[in-house]
Amino acid sequence: MSEESFISDFKKLIKLRLTLLVVFSASVSFLIGSKEQESINWINWAILTLGGFLVAGAANGFNEIIEKDLDKLMSRTSDRPIPSGRMTTGQALVLSLFMAIAGTLILLRLNMITGVLSVFSILLYAMVYTPSKRKSPIAVFIGAFPGALPPLIGYFAAFDKPGISWIPIILFLIQFVWQFPHFWSIAWVLDDDYKKAGFRLLPTKKRDRVSAGFIVVSALILIPVSLIPTFMGFGGYVIGGVSLLAGLYFLYLSIQLFKTLDIAMARKVMFCSFFYLPVVQLIMLFDFIA
Repeated sequence: MSEESFISDFKKLIKLRLTLLVVFSASVSFLIGSKEQESINWINWAILTLGGFLVAGAANGFNEIIEKDLDKLMSRTSDRPIPSGRMTTGQALVLSLFMAIAGTLILLRLNMITGVLSVFSILLYAMVYTPSKRKSPIAVFIGAFPGALPPLIGYFAAFDKPGISWIPIILFLIQFVWQFPHFWSIAWVLDDDYKKAGFRLLPTKKRDRVSAGFIVVSALILIPVSLIPTFMGFGGYVIGGVSLLAGLYFLYLSIQLFKTLDIAMARKVMFCSFFYLPVVQLIMLFDFIA
């Protein structure tokens, strides 16, 4: 295997875009926690970035190992390194274990809570969420917990001795609620492919008005949840305004999906969700009131 081929397969094994989104979310929360203390330790930020990248990559690697036979059945995933035969299960396991152990040890250098949450996120994502995807639509609810841990990990990483605060809980809650319209819109777009592997991720297990209704309700709930930072006084009016406008547009697209039940509209909801979270988190960072 050439170096270029290995790098390409490694990117697919760790789901590079998803891993980078996790690192971004944790990094922004770290900077919010640092801003609260009015000082930024850039060495600790680098430690968090590296450790977070390794831990997220490990969780995705374990996910692909567990689902290797299912990935062969889906067009979207059949070219991943394990199902395509370019990487053995043993090679992927060694890489994933190395990343999990190294990432956890690196994050433990920051504090115990950060390290423990990282281990918990790997176990919950790989061992609980991954197998539940074929059993019940409740898998989306289960997956929302490890998916919302990066803000907690990033925020606590900013403190030598993390204290009790509502801020990381609110950051967690925003990302937790966001995942429902995000994942359900993805499930709507990819439902035909998911069915080949027996994945059941839409609320009713099919593209119907009830499933679309769940997307609308979750997008609606996201609006007041995203305004909590402004109501609680640690977010300014700019983040409040951006969250409101972004949330209303997210809701508008979801309502259009409810009306049309169209895959093209579900794709618009999905792409809106891709932009929503990083935009809201960035604006919150710059409009955070310490």
